[in-house]
Amino acid sequence: MNFFDINHIFFTILDYPMSYLEFFGTIAGGVAVWLSAKENIWSWWIGIVNVILFFFLFYQIQLYPDMFLQVFFLITNLMGWWQWKYPKEGQENTSNELKISSLSRKNIVLLLALGMVFTGIFGSFTQHLHQLLPLFFSKPSAFPYLDSFTTVMSIITTFLMIRKKVECWYLWLLIDLISTYMYFVKGVKFVGLEYALFCVIATFGAINWTKQYRLNLS
Repeated sequence: MNFFDINHIFFTILDYPMSYLEFFGTIAGGVAVWLSAKENIWSWWIGIVNVILFFFLFYQIQLYPDMFLQVFFLITNLMGWWQWKYPKEGQENTSNELKISSLSRKNIVLLLALGMVFTGIFGSFTQHLHQLLPLFFSKPSAFPYLDSFTTVMSIITTFLMIRKKVECWYLWLLIDLISTYMYFVKGVKFVGLEYALFCVIATFGAINWTKQYRLNLS
């Protein structure tokens, strides 16, 4: 048995073969995102399980930007736990954890502009990755620019979540909508269903964090 092989099937449902890797990675990711929307610090540790499993998953379905993104997520999950657990003086909430805050309009525009620039750079790189490193990447990247957009914006949005910026959930909603489309097209339908659920959770997170942010201002 190779747990990390996407061809090793856990069960079949409605003629869809579900691998161990996809099932447990998806479940861990769903739990982690839900806990984040609830502002629960344990989301970071469950997220580590998710990123390790998805690293192997994305490599095998040629979503290379998403694969690289998991390395970043591993590091930022540790950073997020630390930032939420040990906020600076004056930035703590009633639970002595980091409180929710907001970005300035200027910073929002700047981050979006940076996201588009790096999407172009990363998309161009991944488009030719199978030619640059054929030994490691035998097939061309699927959706190089669309996948790069979600990758770059996920990096930006993760840092916003680490700092508990309320805008992170609105960006997650956009990222999750695009990701849902890509995963369904690539045939990992359970992951696609998870990201459709993430759209719902992102909506809940936006509402919940916005409400909490306004309470912090009062």
